[in-house]
Amino acid sequence: MADFVRDVMTPGAVAVRPDASLVEAAQLMRAQDIGDVLVADGQRIVGVLTDRDIAVRAVAEGFDPLTVSAESVCTHDPVMVAPQDPVVAAVALMRKHAVRRLPVVEDGLPVGVVSLGDLAEAQDPDSALADISRAAQDG
Repeated sequence: MADFVRDVMTPGAVAVRPDASLVEAAQLMRAQDIGDVLVADGQRIVGVLTDRDIAVRAVAEGFDPLTVSAESVCTHDPVMVAPQDPVVAAVALMRKHAVRRLPVVEDGLPVGVVSLGDLAEAQDPDSALADISRAAQDG
């Protein structure tokens, strides 16, 4: 069982500018085979944008994904963790804030993301969620 976020996180952070269109963000998600991107203004994380945010907060409302910005749809001021934080702290934050992903930040810079799937694989590799997470990575 992993003790620290650095042991379970997915390294590397994919980000878009706040003024990037939802189409740009979705294309980046597709190219990277990921379900979220950080919204960053330079080195400062402004928010997290998920594929679900695009579908529910924009497309379902009838907004034009070519003209709507990532910043206008993302979750602002996301809860973040550090690589040296205990895994149990990340789990507690996910529960408290009802989120599935947390940006991992070190010295103010994004260094990765820890997801519910990452935690499931680390905590219980035989769980259904861990199986699904591995299948998504292989697929």
